[in-house]
Amino acid sequence: MTVTWEELGWERVATGVGRCRLPGWDCTAGLVVGEERALLVDAGSSLAEGARLRARAEELAGHRVTDLALTHPHFDHALGAAAFAGAEVYAAVGAETVAADELRADAVRCGLDEAAAAEAVDILVRPRHPVCGEWTLDLGGGRQVLLANVGPGHTAHDLAVLVPAGPGSPEVVFCGDLVEESGEPQAGPDAVPSRWPAALDRLLDLGGEDALYVPGHGAVVDAAFVRAQRDALAARFGVSP
Repeated sequence: MTVTWEELGWERVATGVGRCRLPGWDCTAGLVVGEERALLVDAGSSLAEGARLRARAEELAGHRVTDLALTHPHFDHALGAAAFAGAEVYAAVGAETVAADELRADAVRCGLDEAAAAEAVDILVRPRHPVCGEWTLDLGGGRQVLLANVGPGHTAHDLAVLVPAGPGSPEVVFCGDLVEESGEPQAGPDAVPSRWPAALDRLLDLGGEDALYVPGHGAVVDAAFVRAQRDALAARFGVSP
């Protein structure tokens, strides 16, 4: 019997494309299914959360998660990566240099159990494939996705994932925390505010007016929402249009 996205607590966004909102920090994880491979977008905040994500994603895909794209090196998106043994891991170039101690301290400061943070950092998986510009990933059956280094912005190392439109399905852009819907975008000490609006311009260029944009936190949005958030960030940080 085939399980549905909804039965496993996932939202189907397009054909073979879905996402779920994880508890705790309302972080989004995405899944893109091809005939031969499956790509997960972000890995959750701990090994336990990553393991749950992998189990559900593989049940939906019908085969292994072979690829993992990390949208940026923050603990709630990246510390579950070690649960994806054998998967090819992609991130924006430079993400692999973020200090493990920094990730652990941020996780604990935000409320992750100290033991869970230490466990994840002890076997932290570094991306094997740094994306400098764009990287096309073939998932089989005619399904390709584009990994695009669109930052800096929310961090110095922001990666977006574009899933091209298919029959009856719109283009889908996984934005990471460059876009947030459930609250105001967070600008921590590793943000690059002067470049953030330009990063959102690149997202809009990738997806276009009719795409669905999946934020790092919150509900799926449209191009108008992304554009409004871009303008709000430019005003907030004093960036010229």
